[in-house]
Order: sequence, then C-alpha cells, then structure tokens
Amino acid sequence: MVSGSGLCSKRVVVDARHHMLGRLASIIAKELLNGQRVVVVRCEEICLSGGLVRQKMKYMRFMRKRMNTKPSHGPIHFRAPSKIFWRTVRGFVI
Repeated sequence: MVSGSGLCSKRVVVDARHHMLGRLASIIAKELLNGQRVVVVRCEEICLSGGLVRQKMKYMRFMRKRMNTKPSHGPIHFRAPSKIFWRTVRGFVI
C-alpha cells in the first residue's frame, strides 16, 4: 500500500462463478470505494435469483426503457454478462 494515498497497488481477482449478482456487486463496490483494484472473471456464470421466466420478463422491462425523443440518447442496454455486472456495480458505487 502506498503511504498516505489510500490506494492499494495489488489487484484482487474475484471468480464470479456461482455467486449471486447483487451480493457480489455490493462486495465489489465496497472494495472499489475503499480504493482496492478489483478484477472479476467468469461473469457469465453469475447466478440470478428467481426463475428463468421472471428474469427474462424483468430484462425485457428494462429493455423497453428508452428516451422518447431520440432513443439513441436514452439508456444503453448492455447484453454482455460482464457489462451487466459492471452496470450493477456502478449502481452501488454512485
């Protein structure tokens, strides 16, 4: 650790396999707020709570959200698992 700066020089690698999305995102966000560098691997194997139909309906509701006047200016809907996790962590950090 660099003295006085509060930042850690080492990176922590986290395997996301079989972890719940929100619980892992909250832990990662806390580490990021503490100044830790974090790398998350295997985001495509993160577990989501609830059934498959419920998750699909929830994601489709999210996909319908867009800006009225110019949809390209609206929220960007990421489809990659790593970007979905990134957006979840961003919601915890902000």
